[in-house]
Amino acid sequence: MPAALAGAVYFLIVYIVGFALGAARVLLVTPRLGAIGAVLVELPVMLTASWIACRWVVRRLAVAPRASARLAMGASAFILLMLAETALGSIAFGQTPAAQIASLLEIAGLIGLGGQVIFALLPLFQLHAFQRAR
Repeated sequence: MPAALAGAVYFLIVYIVGFALGAARVLLVTPRLGAIGAVLVELPVMLTASWIACRWVVRRLAVAPRASARLAMGASAFILLMLAETALGSIAFGQTPAAQIASLLEIAGLIGLGGQVIFALLPLFQLHAFQRAR
């Protein structure tokens, strides 16, 4: 259960950052650069924030240095992210789940989804990165 709790905390931190950046992206960057350009600008910032949040959560909640624990943390964070994105799309924007899936199949959506998969894998990536550094 500690890995699932860590995943929930990790998700929450990154989702709050992403919510703020997403608003700025939609209102300020997308009109200037288009959807693909805006996602490409936002993605490195989000992945950097995710890296920092992941490292903090792993240390703070003492997530075990095992691949299974890190995968569980990332999987729980990813599931919560997908549920939150679906709920936000439905409630705030009136999108059906089918419309949301269709948007993921566009180039900007695929780039964003790729970033979300990396977000989910960061706990495992950090395990390997920090083990090699020792």
